[in-house]
Amino acid sequence: MTPNTVEKTPVTLLGLGAMGTALARAWLAAGHPLTVWNRTPARAEALAAEGARVAGSAAGAVAANTLIVVCLLDDASVEEALAGTDLTGRDLVNLTTSTPAQARARAAWARERGARYLDGGIMAVPPMIGVPDAGGYVFYSGSPELFERHRETLGVPAGTTYVGEDAGFAALYDVALLSAMYGMFAGAAHAFALIRKEDIDPGALAPLLADWLVAMAPAVHQTADHLRSGDYTKGVVSNLAMQVAGTPTFLDTAEQQGVSPELLSPYFELMRRRLAEGSGEEDLTGVIDLLVR
Repeated sequence: MTPNTVEKTPVTLLGLGAMGTALARAWLAAGHPLTVWNRTPARAEALAAEGARVAGSAAGAVAANTLIVVCLLDDASVEEALAGTDLTGRDLVNLTTSTPAQARARAAWARERGARYLDGGIMAVPPMIGVPDAGGYVFYSGSPELFERHRETLGVPAGTTYVGEDAGFAALYDVALLSAMYGMFAGAAHAFALIRKEDIDPGALAPLLADWLVAMAPAVHQTADHLRSGDYTKGVVSNLAMQVAGTPTFLDTAEQQGVSPELLSPYFELMRRRLAEGSGEEDLTGVIDLLVR
């Protein structure tokens, strides 16, 4: 072990699935002393060969270091793994995918047990971890002091973005971005379905579709501006009335191509409902207000 290694913050990592293993290897490669635990011990064998210390229990792993990072299947797994462990004085960083409510409850749970808490939402897939140019990062929320204390260590596997003291915000940002991603995937699926039975190479549509989605992406800034100001008509170039008038073409085309409209119809229905309220000069921002209950 080199002197440089000793100087770096020791880390305990609970959970060695694909993401946990990638995190572990990033910290090991950067010279951080690492203690790992996994419910299935065999998953730790390769990391032991690479220099990790393998704890026989979650409690033993927690006792080994101050900084405890948890990357498990779900919130229930966190509860089970940490049951009976002494968290007093520990810095608990939870990278397990959860809901905002679960994150807030887990933060309170940690404080009751004498631990400081950060929640995290990983915006990356395992191959992006430990690769600085891959663009992966992690949302963090909770104690700002704790984030600053461990910012350098947490930044080893992926970039860090602190989003607020509310422990639920990291999970909320995570799900918000992923929800938008699935909406994009849904639109792309419908686009490919439209050409599926035609003599059109999907490979020819793909670059056009990718460029179009990139070109449309900046519209989110106008949406944010509208939501902040409350003026949904500012800078509108294609108003709601015009867009609703065009929706039958999309539905008719889908029918003619033998494609289900089920990915488009719910959104079009929201557009029609908003228009019925007399908001034809707006853009599509008002649909958001219909979604919020």
